[in-house]
Amino acid sequence: MSMKIHVDIVSAEGQIHSGQAEMVYAPAVMGEVGIAPRHTPLVTHLKPGDVRVDPGDGKPIEHYFVSGGILEVQPHVVTVLADTAVRASDLDEAAALDAKRRAEDALAGKQAEFEYAKAQAELAEAVAQLRAIEKLRKIKKG
Repeated sequence: MSMKIHVDIVSAEGQIHSGQAEMVYAPAVMGEVGIAPRHTPLVTHLKPGDVRVDPGDGKPIEHYFVSGGILEVQPHVVTVLADTAVRASDLDEAAALDAKRRAEDALAGKQAEFEYAKAQAELAEAVAQLRAIEKLRKIKKG
């Protein structure tokens, strides 16, 4: 039996995942990180993107979209404290496309600096959602 690490993914709405995994992949601000059992302790910010949990034992990798947050790694526990977390299969492509269009429109009209920064953040989140949807679509075809 291979080594496992406990993984919790939670957001303000509640817990979305709790279980054992052989590997966890997350979109840290400085680049994607891979976490295996007995990983050195780490705390980092997450950017919008796809968190992947590999339960091992031949089971399929589970995909979750996070809009940002904090990743805490301890040798036997990984905790994702997400601003928003959704199972990737539950993402709404039409809503993400609409959010992307609205953010692009807001950027084109850039009025106040605050509104511009907010529009940039909304655009980054919408694009990350669309990437997660596309990855999931490729996996289902393959």
